[in-house]
Amino acid sequence: MGLLDKQFNSGGVMITKVDDFINWARLSSMWPMTFGLACCAIEFMTAGTPIYDLDRFGIVPFASPRRSDVMIVAGTVTFKMGDRLRRLYEQMPEPRYVISMGSCANCGGPYWEHGYHVVKGVDRIIPVDVYVPGCPPRPEALIGGFLKLQEKIRSESRMAPKALEKMMSEKA
Repeated sequence: MGLLDKQFNSGGVMITKVDDFINWARLSSMWPMTFGLACCAIEFMTAGTPIYDLDRFGIVPFASPRRSDVMIVAGTVTFKMGDRLRRLYEQMPEPRYVISMGSCANCGGPYWEHGYHVVKGVDRIIPVDVYVPGCPPRPEALIGGFLKLQEKIRSESRMAPKALEKMMSEKA
């Protein structure tokens, strides 16, 4: 049951868990930073057009890692680019998420066997939350990846682990 599915009583007050409220706010306003390296980046740009309208999901792209909470790695990642990718990921504030878009970012694509310079999957450099398959994937597939990420965010708990950690430190 989502935050907006709960019924209002006659007083007009909504009671919910803090985790549900924070997760609802985060999944309703994702700010991706694009890391477009090849043809998949064109498909990401297409997803932002009025035909697909990412804005309806609260998705607004930013160029700065310090203002983004989602990184979309779209295209072929080379070993030379890997250090820069990791550095940008580390500059993003917590919580941060990564969407690997396309076969090249997922597993090296057509270059996986003979391309000595290609990383065989971006997950060898940074942790990936959602994989979007395709070469290149259509904008609909990327939107599906965002919806999967929203499901993941909806089920996260930010409050419980900290409270448990605090109780354990007080006992020691």
